[in-house]
Amino acid sequence: MSLCIAIAATVLTIPATSFSLSWVHSVEKIEWREEWAVTRAGLELRQASVKGSGAGMEPGEGAVLDDGWWRWEPSLAPIPELRLAASGATSGGWTLCHAGGCMTLGAAPGEESILSACAADTKPVDPSP
Repeated sequence: MSLCIAIAATVLTIPATSFSLSWVHSVEKIEWREEWAVTRAGLELRQASVKGSGAGMEPGEGAVLDDGWWRWEPSLAPIPELRLAASGATSGGWTLCHAGGCMTLGAAPGEESILSACAADTKPVDPSP
């Protein structure tokens, strides 16, 4: 399996079976992190962490405070895709990291990124012009 990221008319294929997403909440200015797995069933949220709490940032059920972070393992079914749409209300987009490195998604307002699981043999598209 691989992670496919659709941005505008481009699809990036990243050979990864797991990735993390992190961002700063627009109101509370608190960092949120999620650990995801790329599976045949779709994208599975394995762990979530938040450094504090506030408007829409409450730690999930079973959360444990660990080194200043509330961490928990959500019990959610796999999803076919994850849509990230930039509102422009935050200082930046989402940071997506995988074994090969990190990239920023949704840095500009209105920018949408769609993440999904894809077959490992999907041909990568070169994002350069």
